[in-house]
Amino acid sequence: MQNNPQSIIAIVPAAGIGSRMGADKPKQYLQLGQQSILAHTLDVLLSHDDIAHVIVALHPQDKHFNALPQATHPKLSQVMGGGERADSVLAALDYALSIHPQAWALVHDAARPCLRHEDINKLIGSITQYPQGAILAAPVRDTMKRSDVNGLITSTVDRALLWHALTPQFFPIKTLHDNLSNALAANVLITDEASAMEWAGVMPGLVSGRADNIKVTHPDDLHLAALFMAQT
Repeated sequence: MQNNPQSIIAIVPAAGIGSRMGADKPKQYLQLGQQSILAHTLDVLLSHDDIAHVIVALHPQDKHFNALPQATHPKLSQVMGGGERADSVLAALDYALSIHPQAWALVHDAARPCLRHEDINKLIGSITQYPQGAILAAPVRDTMKRSDVNGLITSTVDRALLWHALTPQFFPIKTLHDNLSNALAANVLITDEASAMEWAGVMPGLVSGRADNIKVTHPDDLHLAALFMAQT
């Protein structure tokens, strides 16, 4: 396999239309400083020299995206997403295959605006060590507990060798497309791109990423993200 990808296409699944944060719009469009969460995320990807193209998978009823300045960027394309994250990623991969089948996909959550170029560089640079693909991740630092259905602790889980999966996740487009498509056809529960690769027998690499690459899922996360982004 090639040691350096010929082209890198970033994929951003952003098809959610509801908000779990008590707002009247999807969380990726909530304000974070001077612009929306999604706008910050796209700025990081669009400004990276090694990313040739960015594909955003949107809900067909999305009424917010075209108002973003990034929507008209020459490196950006839109596709219609699906009901689940995996469906949206697959739709973007279908389009990516049509324009550059030999490229690599860099799949990143729309609600992770604190991504830094240095982590993208580390992930891209890992291709020599992990030619099958890799993901950004963070080692588990806290004590882990397993509970029963009533919320009672049943055991303490050894945190050694446990990681929090982050994004981006970085795989050859054709391989990821085929494995994700086959997994969905087999009704396999796919929680991220790496899980589709694992199901197909691939063992993705783990690249340690920054702890501030948080996903905004709760109102308090907005304040935390603003603090992280204010740091140089």
